[in-house]
Amino acid sequence: MSYPFLKGHGTENDFVVLPDPDGTVHGDLSTERVRALCDRRAGLGADGVLRAVRRAEGWFMDYRNADGSVSEMCGNGVRVFARYLHDHQGEPFPMRIETRDGVKVLDLAGDELTADMGTPVVLGETTVSVDGRSWAAQHVSMGNPHAVAFVDDLADAGTLREAPDHDPSVYPDGVNVEFVVRRGEHHVAMRVHERGAGETRSCGTGACAVAVAAALADGAPRGTAYRVDVLGGTLTIVWTDDDRILMTGPAVLVADGVTDL
Repeated sequence: MSYPFLKGHGTENDFVVLPDPDGTVHGDLSTERVRALCDRRAGLGADGVLRAVRRAEGWFMDYRNADGSVSEMCGNGVRVFARYLHDHQGEPFPMRIETRDGVKVLDLAGDELTADMGTPVVLGETTVSVDGRSWAAQHVSMGNPHAVAFVDDLADAGTLREAPDHDPSVYPDGVNVEFVVRRGEHHVAMRVHERGAGETRSCGTGACAVAVAAALADGAPRGTAYRVDVLGGTLTIVWTDDDRILMTGPAVLVADGVTDL
């Protein structure tokens, strides 16, 4: 079976987009197909897959990690998804997209897109460890789980080939772990290990969690814009007066074609 695909990225967090309006092309979308598509040597190469399914209420973003596991939300992915819907399905901005973490609203911000990521949930302090070194981490949910640890140097995170150690009672389904350094006032940089994908060039929900943790540590007033540098670029995060997280960043489609993977 051959089927269409597109490839895109948000701050170099890259995805395969699978158009499947009526849900008949990919059925339940098997783990094996997701893994084959995301394989960087034998497939198309990606951190995850975004399947576009039309529902009565609108478009649903069926997001899968590179290992085939289902995830609740993807911040960079939802911007790429919106770019696809606008450029290829004619959907206007502002745009509502259904996800497993509820409806996300996206709008244009010049050449970039802004996503309303909803209300963060701060769940207290936990611990993460790499190579025998441990750090306190802020447990933040952006619809998916995050552990945000401030470190002296991003190299402290090691190779991130393996998932950092964490408390399985706090994160029974795994966790995205962000290691963060300060670069200036309201300016941080991060590396991230994403569950189901490994270290990625960027994590949108992770950048949101990092901005929340930094704002809390700084005592920053609501509405303060944080610059979050990731390996693949920069995201701007604002925690609004009405307790919403607005994430602004690029979303680029780079290729389309047909595959039988």
